[in-house]
Amino acid sequence: MTRLDTLFYGMNYAPEPTGVGLYSGEIGAFLAAKGQDVLVVTAPPHYPGWRVAPPYSASRYASETLAGVKVIRCPLLLRDEMRGFWRLVPPISFAVSSLPVIIWQILWRRPRAVFCVEPTLLSAPAAILAAKLVGSRLVLHVQDLEIDAAFAVGHLKSGLLQRAAGLFERLTLKAFDRVIAISHRMADRLADKGVARDRMSIIRNWVDLGRIRPHLGENSYRAELGIAAETKVALYSGNIGAKQALEVAFEAAKLLADRSDILFVVAGEGPEKKRLFARYGSLPNVRFLPLQPADRLSELLSLADVHILPQQAGMADLVLPSKLAGMLASGKPVLVTADKGTELYDVLDGTAILVPAGDTAAMAREIAILADTGSHPQLGDGRKLAQIFAHNVCLEQIRAEVTIDLGAAESRPATAKS
Repeated sequence: MTRLDTLFYGMNYAPEPTGVGLYSGEIGAFLAAKGQDVLVVTAPPHYPGWRVAPPYSASRYASETLAGVKVIRCPLLLRDEMRGFWRLVPPISFAVSSLPVIIWQILWRRPRAVFCVEPTLLSAPAAILAAKLVGSRLVLHVQDLEIDAAFAVGHLKSGLLQRAAGLFERLTLKAFDRVIAISHRMADRLADKGVARDRMSIIRNWVDLGRIRPHLGENSYRAELGIAAETKVALYSGNIGAKQALEVAFEAAKLLADRSDILFVVAGEGPEKKRLFARYGSLPNVRFLPLQPADRLSELLSLADVHILPQQAGMADLVLPSKLAGMLASGKPVLVTADKGTELYDVLDGTAILVPAGDTAAMAREIAILADTGSHPQLGDGRKLAQIFAHNVCLEQIRAEVTIDLGAAESRPATAKS
């Protein structure tokens, strides 16, 4: 059998509409469109709602072809409340169920490159072992420092467990030939974990600037939701989880409850949605929406008079929110909770409205200023900043990392700059 070009291994993949699965699906499709023979080993689509919908099943193996890419689906365990220790169960179950598949496919197909995605790092050792046996190039795409994040948001708490997880992480990271980070501060954290700088590249998560663009004229969402023309919409669209710290936005909504001209719209799914809806769903100035179709994303983003992007304190250098690129590309104002000194703050300083992480009063105040004046002194050209997230540039850099010869270090692609 002809040697496989790239074996792609990660828990999230298309047709997941957001998050890691969205980007991984676009990478696979891009490589296939460039003539590569690509095989994906992944789980059934389950994010952001942590549910598997028909025709997919969480309990059985399956295969399909998407955008010219063969995709093998492996089972995983899920339940309704994905909080605390239960957040570890899906990646562990995927690592176990995919282990025989990934080992067999690597030994049989002998891929030139094995492309792993974090999260989840738990499944990587089997791929590393098999890839070393057949001489495959090992590339890791770090979308999220999942171990640091798990302890930062309280999913895991034991000091002994943290030390053991840190040791596992260091040993695993050192096994990869190339490591791709999505931000400069993430690269710094990876260097602290023992990854050599000359084995790293920084490639930001991207946005299709032709698909997400400013909309002129009336917005159909306003008509569908019955939102008056004079009402200002503060929009959050994305995953509803612990890292997003959406309590800050909802508490800001409570402070602005007497402002009938300001409406908070939260569109998305995630493990925290049920709890947040029970607590804040009765607020008169809050509207919850389900995750919206991908083909309406540009229109949804144009609904905003201001995008809100809250982040839990301490998270701004562990993940660079992928939804940020779309917010900027929409051309609408963006309000972000980020502390000075974080990369998120540095990237957005001069373009977005920035308030300290967790500062409910500051968020409410800045939204009110924008609603009253229609402008804000901190705002710059978000669409211009979005150019650093241009999808064609970023995907070409990913392709170079996958296909570059191991000895050709001098021809590695330049890292993305902010």
